[in-house]
Amino acid sequence: MKVVILAGGIGTRISEESHLKPKPMIEIGDMPIIWHILKYYSYFGHNDFIICCGYKGYVIKEYFANYFLHRSDVTFDFSQENKMIVHSNVAEPWKVTLVDTGLNTMTGGRIKRIQRYLENEPFMLTYGDGVADVDLNSLVLYHKKNKKTVTLTAVQPGGRFGTIEADNSGQVKFLEKRREDGGWINGGFMIVEPDIFKYLENDSTIFEKHTLEALSDKNELAAFKHHNFWQCMDTLRDKNLLDDLIEKKKAPWMVW
Repeated sequence: MKVVILAGGIGTRISEESHLKPKPMIEIGDMPIIWHILKYYSYFGHNDFIICCGYKGYVIKEYFANYFLHRSDVTFDFSQENKMIVHSNVAEPWKVTLVDTGLNTMTGGRIKRIQRYLENEPFMLTYGDGVADVDLNSLVLYHKKNKKTVTLTAVQPGGRFGTIEADNSGQVKFLEKRREDGGWINGGFMIVEPDIFKYLENDSTIFEKHTLEALSDKNELAAFKHHNFWQCMDTLRDKNLLDDLIEKKKAPWMVW
């Protein structure tokens, strides 16, 4: 099953980094977050990727064009006609197709633009700015069992702040924030049937609004509830949190 990654957004809420590179290329640890996503899918045997590029998409293309240089030891011998010696070429079992889906195209429009690469088969779909420890094998089985057009992974991001309780006398009790305090949201890590293209009109189609809402009205949307780790990287605070997990070797998604 091919894996489609939406990687074309501008990432305005993390502009400290995204003014130089697209958000999927922002590093957590010492590798771009999109690398972490590919490694996670690859761990479950999914190695055929289609990346929907947009804002500064050339940065993503250049990264994969020179992937072995980023990951290998190399000697440049300028005394021998600029000879290059690769000492330990790091290979991945990946096939990566990078598609320019437009600068201002909405998420549904980006998916529509890559239709010709999907060969009328079901595909996996996620965002290029989030990591999780979703059991992808269980997700696939759940999708096949429910036979809906789209199965999304539902997560509970939790409240950002702790809460308080106060009685009529003003007595206050502080409560720690809990992940379960948050409602269920679309965490990405979706599986999509080819019928989805009936719901994608043009570049202005917003997948999360126009498409998923239409599917919900037709009872063609299923939710796979994920109770464990999930984290998006919307802000610099989120990036620092992910960096800290990697530094402490407590990153749940790093199973490879």
